[in-house]
Amino acid sequence: MISKGTKIAPPEGKLGVLIPGMGAVASTFMAGVEAVRQGLAKPIGSLTQMGTIRLGKRTDNRTPMVKDFVPLAGLNDLVFGGWDIFEDNMYEAGLKAEVLERSLLDQIKPFMESIKPWPAVFSKDYVKKLDGSNVKKAANKMELAEQVQEDIRNFQKANNLARTVMVWCGSTEIFLKPEAVHQTIESFEKGLVNNDPGIAPSMIYAYAAIKMGIPYANGAPNLSGDIPALMDLAKERGVPICGKDFKTGQTLMKTILAPGLKSRLLGLHGWFSTNILGNRDGEVLDDPQSFKTKEESKLSVLEHILQPQLYPDLYSKYTHTVRINYYPPRGDNKEGWDNIDIFGWLGYPMQIKVDFLCRDSILAAPIVLDLVILQDLAARCGMSGIQEWLSFFFKSPMCAPGLYPEHDLFIQQMKLKNTLRYMMGEEMITHLGLEYYD
Repeated sequence: MISKGTKIAPPEGKLGVLIPGMGAVASTFMAGVEAVRQGLAKPIGSLTQMGTIRLGKRTDNRTPMVKDFVPLAGLNDLVFGGWDIFEDNMYEAGLKAEVLERSLLDQIKPFMESIKPWPAVFSKDYVKKLDGSNVKKAANKMELAEQVQEDIRNFQKANNLARTVMVWCGSTEIFLKPEAVHQTIESFEKGLVNNDPGIAPSMIYAYAAIKMGIPYANGAPNLSGDIPALMDLAKERGVPICGKDFKTGQTLMKTILAPGLKSRLLGLHGWFSTNILGNRDGEVLDDPQSFKTKEESKLSVLEHILQPQLYPDLYSKYTHTVRINYYPPRGDNKEGWDNIDIFGWLGYPMQIKVDFLCRDSILAAPIVLDLVILQDLAARCGMSGIQEWLSFFFKSPMCAPGLYPEHDLFIQQMKLKNTLRYMMGEEMITHLGLEYYD
């Protein structure tokens, strides 16, 4: 817990960025940061780099850039490293992902080629559609966690890092529910030694990071840092954690549209969503067990935003269907169709049709950047455990046990900016506005 106007340690020295899963999202993120550093592009989509924040009254005309208001790490201080089951360096990974044009990648080729993934913690038991040779071997999962920690120590030493952050950008793992092994750090560490099947690779990375005092963010929908054992460990070690599942594409649109329908008290009969995509994510989600993990993340959004228990006449009987179809020709250029059946005054029906032709990794890359920067800020503020104020970036935001997650994008944004104001000793913005009319 932080106090208002808390003392924030300055962002001095290099900030290491650790990425498990160095595919399309990671290569797009790293290439984008380097392109911005070289003046080749703008960091569009990044709140920390392009966002502003209002301070005080509207009449005060105080609206600094976020990066000028809060002491954030600079892009030139970021150093990248990570793990992947394929040996491709980031230039090769970027070419294969086909997200960015080769002409851009060629301008930053030496930088991208210098980043090569370390062997990854991986098992086909958790991601059935992928297979690679750049994989760690060990007698048990505890030894794998120790190998990850050794990678981290070597990375920190080689680059003379002052601080480090980890963001999971790996594929969606199969659907798992919390079990006894996840409840305490003692049971979890025993499970690591005993190769418990309830411990997935992403949990091994999360454990290794938190154990070393490194903030951890989960960009996929699978169970990872959001288990009692690791949440307790994060509080004990004073480590910020957040997740899960980057808010991109179709779910981003849902968190924009659904609050609008609810605010006007328009009813919902049904919301049918289908996607086609052809990247590695699409291939992984072609497996029913991995899709189940993603489906749970996507389906939860509407219920929490619309609150059918409070508005039974409007939202108690809607049908919500989500489909994801693997279609290789589309690559990273995902297309999301939404058919929304709504009703208004006197129950008269209406429809909304949305066809969002998006680029998944282009939407995810600035989220990764903002999470790196803001998780580092949280650590320097002495914040630990779940960082609910970062819900803005996730489909399935973590929150304290017993709370429901806040999915409304606009409430999430207000929570994030008010947290920044609170850190810096500024007044909260309530938008009440009565002071202008007294």
